[in-house]
Amino acid sequence: MTKGSSFWKKTRNIFNQVHLYAGLVSGLVVIAVCLSGTIYVYNTEIREWADSERYFVEEGTTPISLDELKEGLETQLNAKVNSVFVSNSPGRTVQFSALKEGEKGRGTTYFVNPYTAEILGSNSERTKAEEFMGYMFSLHRWLLLDRIETPILESMGNRDLGRLINGIATSLFLLGVLTGIVIWFPQKVKNWKQGMKVKWSANWKRVNHDLHNTLAFYSLLALFLMSVTGPFWSFQWYREGWQKTWDTYQAPPSNSKQAVEEKSEPVGKAFEFSLDEVVSNANAELSYPGNLRISLPKDAYEPISVSKYRTGFFARSGADQLSLSQTDLAIQESNLFSDQSFRQQIGRSVKSLHTGEIFGQFTKFLWFLACLIATSLPVTGTLIWWNKRKKKASRKKKTKHRAIAEYA
Repeated sequence: MTKGSSFWKKTRNIFNQVHLYAGLVSGLVVIAVCLSGTIYVYNTEIREWADSERYFVEEGTTPISLDELKEGLETQLNAKVNSVFVSNSPGRTVQFSALKEGEKGRGTTYFVNPYTAEILGSNSERTKAEEFMGYMFSLHRWLLLDRIETPILESMGNRDLGRLINGIATSLFLLGVLTGIVIWFPQKVKNWKQGMKVKWSANWKRVNHDLHNTLAFYSLLALFLMSVTGPFWSFQWYREGWQKTWDTYQAPPSNSKQAVEEKSEPVGKAFEFSLDEVVSNANAELSYPGNLRISLPKDAYEPISVSKYRTGFFARSGADQLSLSQTDLAIQESNLFSDQSFRQQIGRSVKSLHTGEIFGQFTKFLWFLACLIATSLPVTGTLIWWNKRKKKASRKKKTKHRAIAEYA
């Protein structure tokens, strides 16, 4: 054996041990996180399918103007609309977010039929599908620990504890992905094809081994992106590191007395303007098919904020944002995703990279398959380890019997 091959064998063995114990320690958590993640990839689609009466309407001839819908909703609810979501599809409801008097936060979202002005539901009425997806999100993010009222540890809340455990397990999974690359790489280049297929005619142990290696290889990129973005929501230092690496970091706003005084200074009521003209101007500036979210200004100082999201099977993630003047609806500022640097595009796509929405339904489906594979890896990996233990134990037993026989 040459020095080079001996060194490679030792290196491979070290990586194999790291890969093994990283998988064993994080296995159960990874199964829970990946299984819930597999389901949550299609969170939007599942909710829209289960609660279709909220999201879809029978297409009519001419929709009612957004201004009339807004005015009618505010009068009916005695509320103030603060944002509108307009779908690119004519067979969908318009979503108005409105605040009633005394209500705080973002308000309630109402699903309105654009042809009849009928309110078909609101997000204050939690459906079974939403409750189920809420449990999936809780399992994926906090391992359901946030659902436990009694604090488990005195030093931190249950949600923080779940976030910590999740972050550690995800980091170990990332370590497993990186070491798995080294382990998968064949000792002899001419045998590389063996690592890319499953030998179905072999016994179940070999099939299990091939499934673990081959499926992990084909889903490698998605597994890496999911695991490298996962700790973003678990560790503050990781989030800031990610943002600084990709040039998207913004320092927290100042809490000085002067800043508070400037912010609280009255600037007058917002002007009256047409939502339909806002949509028309935004679509003229951004002519591709997409959905619009319009945030209405709180006072005369703020501009009208519009975000447009591309639609389609290969739709690229990353919203384009416009700021419009309240007085004449002219475009004051245009912040296009494509105008950002490549680093910033990556930095601002952390959620899309994690969930698979980076290129629409195409990548969502790939992420769904990869997440399904990730759920199986701790199981197939543990079986590989267990089979090797049994094999080693059997060899030791045979060696011991042989030594006793020779001695006798």
